[in-house]
Amino acid sequence: MKKLIFIIPFIAIALSACAQQPESSVKAEDPIALTYTTEVIVSDIPIAWGLEFLPDGSMLITEKAGELIHFKNGVKTNIEGVPEVYNRGQGGLLDVKLHPDYKNNGWIYISYASPEGEGTGGNTAIMRAKLSGNSLTNQEVLYKAGPNTTRGQHFGSRIVFDNDGYLFFSAGERGDHFVNPQDITRDNGKIYRLYDDGRIPEDNPFVNTPNAKKAIYSYGHRNPQGMIKHPVTGEIWAHEHGPQGGDEINIVQKGKNYGWPVISYGINYDNTILTEITEKEGMEQPLFYWVPSIAPSGFAMVTSDKYPDWKNNLLVGSLKFGYVERLVLENNKVVKREKLFEGIGRVRNVMQAPDGFIYLGVEGKGIVKVIPN
Repeated sequence: MKKLIFIIPFIAIALSACAQQPESSVKAEDPIALTYTTEVIVSDIPIAWGLEFLPDGSMLITEKAGELIHFKNGVKTNIEGVPEVYNRGQGGLLDVKLHPDYKNNGWIYISYASPEGEGTGGNTAIMRAKLSGNSLTNQEVLYKAGPNTTRGQHFGSRIVFDNDGYLFFSAGERGDHFVNPQDITRDNGKIYRLYDDGRIPEDNPFVNTPNAKKAIYSYGHRNPQGMIKHPVTGEIWAHEHGPQGGDEINIVQKGKNYGWPVISYGINYDNTILTEITEKEGMEQPLFYWVPSIAPSGFAMVTSDKYPDWKNNLLVGSLKFGYVERLVLENNKVVKREKLFEGIGRVRNVMQAPDGFIYLGVEGKGIVKVIPN
């Protein structure tokens, strides 16, 4: 196992842009150097997309190309029976999450880019299964977005359960931003809510809207690749990729429109203007946004006593710049930013495990544990 030492100064980073909070509101702190050891716990995983811990402390890890790995007592075992994935661009085998009552029902939920269904290519799917030995059994596809497309971008695919046991998952707009995210009769660019068995909740916001996709909970999203349940309020928080600028954090609310691509704090990759406006009636403003984009993936709120200086802070992985960003909140406003572990690599996932430690999925490395000295 490899160990890396990072000296992390507690120094505020100036906010380039921040919704509903002027730059002058960001509070600087005196530098306090702390040493953290990062240990590579599971090595040689090209893209460790999803991570979940079983009750015995072992890990389930999704590798984007299509492998589901069980890591126990230092040994990696490939699980058999993984569904066929559409491994192209950002698509592949994506998130993994246990049912909140896993100890009694054994259900495991997986998001992936699936080639099944209408059209060529693939689109986001959610399935559940059980683990029997080293095989997935009792497989059920709960939702499959359609139609398929050969585009390789924006599958979304984070999974979270709320306090009432509802299953939330995200599906990016697949690069078709002028069609999908604002149209509730189409999949993609949405966050969905289901019962744990795939049924549509009777109080979903569009169940009585003709031709609407009944599973939609919120819409107007670009590519949400981080989603958590707030440990205190129980709200679902999500972050999503913007274009060049305009990555966002949003509190996901029933039936709300988050504006993409009508409003945005970003511009096109070729520097042309995507939209002239950043706000519009009937569309939600983000809790926070980044300019320039950091390409966020993975999301955690620290509640563990193992990191007292990070308590109640948000941690977000940056694919673009290869670090973890710490965001300090006051009354749901970001008042400080800090870069952690600069140069560690493309951080695909960030999570706080049941043992209270923070684990990172770092592309080209594997699963990395953050150990405070």
